[in-house]
Amino acid sequence: MEKLWSPWRSNYIESFKTKKDTDECIFCDAHKLTIENDESLVIFKNTLCYVMLNLYPYNSGHLLVIPYKHISDINAMSDNEMDEMMKTTRLSIKVLENAMKPHGFNFGANIGKAAGAGIDTHLHFHIVPRWNGDINFMPSIGEVKIISQDLLETKKNLINSFKQVLK
Repeated sequence: MEKLWSPWRSNYIESFKTKKDTDECIFCDAHKLTIENDESLVIFKNTLCYVMLNLYPYNSGHLLVIPYKHISDINAMSDNEMDEMMKTTRLSIKVLENAMKPHGFNFGANIGKAAGAGIDTHLHFHIVPRWNGDINFMPSIGEVKIISQDLLETKKNLINSFKQVLK
């Protein structure tokens, strides 16, 4: 079996070490800022969960759907929380289709350290837009992942797309 390495992921994981040494949670803190604040990557707030851009995306438009409740066990979610998380995921996919026209999506969760969760103390879902040919030699040979769109530009486009889809 061949192995593909993703060294950029270690930057993402390393960025949380100081937070893990405290009682702080970046997901519990993230939704406290307004969506309009450029320091915030949150693009949509629902009643029981919210959506934010991933600071270290695998592709442009990589979103996280996160419950407000600080939980790590999916079985600890109420039916209402799970229902809203899934509906918000579906809405987020519509928003990405509207704004970015991807050819497909990766959707899921890494639950627990052993499953690859960079932040294993606060459950979250990943939605990664995919395009035909979006993987090339750069990540595996050049140790570089090219994200072609600025994060703040992506944020503004997706906020506008949420407004359009929710009309």
